[in-house]
Amino acid sequence: MIVRDKPTPFALAFAVRGSIVPVIAPGLLMLAALAALVVFVHHRWPGMVPELDGTGFTVFGIALSLFLGFRNNAAYERWWEARKLWGGLLADLRSFARELDLFEPERERRQELLRLALAFLHLHRANLRKLAGDEESTRRGARFLAAPNPPDAALNAMAVALAKARADGAIDGFGAKTLAERLASMALAQAGCERIANTPLPYVYSLLIYRTTYLYCLLLPLALVGPVGWFAPVFVAIVGYVFLGLAEVTEDLAHPFGMTPNALPLDAICRSAEISIAPHLGEEAPPPLAPRDYYLS
Repeated sequence: MIVRDKPTPFALAFAVRGSIVPVIAPGLLMLAALAALVVFVHHRWPGMVPELDGTGFTVFGIALSLFLGFRNNAAYERWWEARKLWGGLLADLRSFARELDLFEPERERRQELLRLALAFLHLHRANLRKLAGDEESTRRGARFLAAPNPPDAALNAMAVALAKARADGAIDGFGAKTLAERLASMALAQAGCERIANTPLPYVYSLLIYRTTYLYCLLLPLALVGPVGWFAPVFVAIVGYVFLGLAEVTEDLAHPFGMTPNALPLDAICRSAEISIAPHLGEEAPPPLAPRDYYLS
């Protein structure tokens, strides 16, 4: 996720980190070059290039803008729901640590459960991002990596430990119920994240958006070649920047657990959990993660 203050006019014009320009630049250059070719042919061989009325392009552009807006709303809804689920997970881990202090008298068992909770969180992060051999999740939850769903295996281990504490009489019925409900809340958030990760936006949306956008930008020089002449490539590039840029941004937002600049900062959220849990483990809290070149992973 990009983290920076309100950009200055200079940064607004030339900022690259977090900008979508590097991704869409090849497409923009192609569209501008084709527009320049249309203008050249129009001036070199008059009458060879048809000049179209701009009314149809106005209607076409409005329809395309509405559809892009709809897709952007759908993608942002996925991104925001994913952020709320991870915020809920962080709150659940903090509450779980406090509840263990209340209901579990044995210090060693409390610490083991908290370490399992941190292992679950890192395994969940690595699972969503499809990271093979992630260092932190391997260090904390190596024994669960062979399971079909490593974070779920960590939750199962936590449930087994709590069941043993209940059977030993270390936790009373009310405490066991409270802690079990906390595990259920964590499992619900995990399932919600997996639903988002495993159910992408329908492919037909992307196909339709990109086909329509390129078709609009490829036909636009025919409406501009007469009125603006050699400025047509500039206007085509600007229109392409708006439409293609918005389409690429929605692609980023539709995959909130990825490693793109606009994805969620899962590493930073996991570090926040480690900071919160450290006092309960009797350990020194690690420093919070800071953005690198405005990027917080």
